Amino acid sequence: MRFLSLPALLSALCFAPCAMAEPASRDMEQSLAKSLQAVGNNRLDVALNEVDSLLKLHPNFKLAQLVRGDLLMARSKPISNFGDAPNAPADRVQDLREEANARLHRAQQQQPIAVPKYLWQLDAQQRYAVVVDTSKSTLYLYENVKGEPRYVADYYISVGKKGADKVSEGDQKTPLGVYFVDEHIPSAKLTDFYGPGAYPLSYPNEWDKRLGRNGHGIWLHGTPSDTYSRPPRASNGCVVLSNNDFTHLGKNLQVGVTPVIITNHMEWSDETDASERSSLLSSIEQWRNDWESRKTENYLAHYARDFSAGNTAFSDFAQQKRKVNSGKTWIKVKLSRLSVFPYPSQQGLVVVNFEQDYSSNNLSNRMLKRQYWMKRDGRWQIIYEGSA
Repeated sequence: MRFLSLPALLSALCFAPCAMAEPASRDMEQSLAKSLQAVGNNRLDVALNEVDSLLKLHPNFKLAQLVRGDLLMARSKPISNFGDAPNAPADRVQDLREEANARLHRAQQQQPIAVPKYLWQLDAQQRYAVVVDTSKSTLYLYENVKGEPRYVADYYISVGKKGADKVSEGDQKTPLGVYFVDEHIPSAKLTDFYGPGAYPLSYPNEWDKRLGRNGHGIWLHGTPSDTYSRPPRASNGCVVLSNNDFTHLGKNLQVGVTPVIITNHMEWSDETDASERSSLLSSIEQWRNDWESRKTENYLAHYARDFSAGNTAFSDFAQQKRKVNSGKTWIKVKLSRLSVFPYPSQQGLVVVNFEQDYSSNNLSNRMLKRQYWMKRDGRWQIIYEGSA
């Protein structure tokens, strides 16, 4: 990350109107930016009043405390950068400079007008979806409006000390992928370090395991009571919000339901995505139809030769399906609650979830199923299948 000097930060700031859905991170960042703009206009008293108002709301906002200290020093000497106080701990000042860069860049961002390319289709029960952009220290919240995502809010976050793309236990990185909220842990069961609580995520997922990635304990959580926010890279891999933001977000999370997609560079939907989505949905319907029609070889052609379901490889899977289907006189397969999420760190990979209602002449069952479809040589194939 490139760290701007105070003059460079001031020249980079612009204050175009920004729609805010609720009083959260954006308000803090706008107040901070206004204070620095006043510094640029040599109106130090106005800047100090702005930052004092900020600290009245959140006295433990360490970045605002640093700005206030610089403003007080500016009465006696010019300031050229954040944290010019003598004998200040270099590592802590550097952390705050990183946070200043991230927050001031966020202050320039406008409300998204496009849809993230990772939300092709939401199940009706998924009231909200979360997309995390680690490169912008931002978590986006989207509401499900008749199957289509609509922007609600975005929040400043901290991620792993070593950045993103987790591979192994203890690497202090945040994973990239499609995950789901697994659990809610209330504050009463945690130390103060986690703030109002935590939402563990489903890392490692099926794709992570296939790639040999390991580790555990990737959570969404808050901050200690004496800390308003943490630097952009400060966790051991978790996604960390201020306690106020965490509380706002938590009202919208559903255990076992809400998707959390983590990327290191946000991409937005375009016409290509609409075409690819349509193509995949057609492939899913053809897979269902081939299964229901008892065209076993056509059905198996939807599965890649490197397909796996846990420890079951394609050859064993195909042999079992041929045996089972030979005893069927009729099959009915209905799919509902379909959700579709392109994978952020793997081109052509899509996570598909649905409720499967299966019935035949000798068996009936209903289950939540998850498939990973990958596009290869112009056609979609299933590379993983299992219960969700």
